[in-house]
Amino acid sequence: MTATIPAAALHSPVIAWFEAHARDLPWRRPEAGPWGVMVSEFMLQQTPVNRVLPVYEQWLARWPRPADLAADAPGEAVRAWGRLGYPRRALRLHGAAAAITERHGGDVPREHAQLLALPGIGEYTAAAVASFAYGQRHAVLDTNVRRVFARTATGVEYPPNATTAAERRLARALLPEDEDTAARWAAASMELGALVCTARTPDCGSCPVASLCAWRLAGKPAHEGPPRRGQTYAGTDRQVRGKLLAVLREAVGAVPRSVLDTVWDEPVQRARALDGLVSDGLVEPLAGQMYRLPAGPAPAAGQAPEAESGIPLYSGKPQLTGTVTQPMGVRAPTEG
Repeated sequence: MTATIPAAALHSPVIAWFEAHARDLPWRRPEAGPWGVMVSEFMLQQTPVNRVLPVYEQWLARWPRPADLAADAPGEAVRAWGRLGYPRRALRLHGAAAAITERHGGDVPREHAQLLALPGIGEYTAAAVASFAYGQRHAVLDTNVRRVFARTATGVEYPPNATTAAERRLARALLPEDEDTAARWAAASMELGALVCTARTPDCGSCPVASLCAWRLAGKPAHEGPPRRGQTYAGTDRQVRGKLLAVLREAVGAVPRSVLDTVWDEPVQRARALDGLVSDGLVEPLAGQMYRLPAGPAPAAGQAPEAESGIPLYSGKPQLTGTVTQPMGVRAPTEG
């Protein structure tokens, strides 16, 4: 890419487009602060903006600082997560809040290495928070950015299913040297992928770098790589887990196993889903076949780092006025 198109030729038009078209979202505003950015980053992974907005606002109204969340039970984080999907993110965010409170006096750390050391934080989220909250120079690679770079730079319709070393090298090569400009570029390229260079229906007529796009100039060749992975939900263990969690979220206290048994007819799958929730730290078993959302610290399995396979899809940028949403037309799961 950089051998045929100078990176600097992309920066100005994409950033100018972003300044004119960036959406006004709460985590992009200065008052959101680093904690608001971090919360949005956790919520926007695998979940579209329109579903995140009400939960995000309720979350920050209840827990405006990491210490507020850390002081509450992890089960309350799972309850407040609602049906955003993949509720282990709630446990990981709770674990990160506890670590921020213990190690950093309740302030989200500025340094990338310190962010990366927090439980539940992977390379993507550390780079996103450092860039979007603190205006630092980092390559922030989510699915939307990877798609923009794949088309504009390498002339293919879609990036690989998992992030590659070559993509990381390309992202670093495209990163502006100036720190402020780099942070704006990260936000702008992400928003471009979310709104214009979408997965299914790219709007090349609205793209500020259409005249430079290698994929467009090549005649938009069809994808020749492995089939794009879709997400199934109906009938899966994720659906059963979601139904079980919905009962527990609505309950004031512990719930008997007999009540949980009514949510799904197939007993083997139902038991497997419940066992998985317990193993993940999302459900706490009690004596007498009773279950509740966790009241104590989540086990280590519930605080595993995020997947670093291109899965983190969305990001927030308060001061930078730019974030990303799920590719249009992709249905977000309601459990995971």
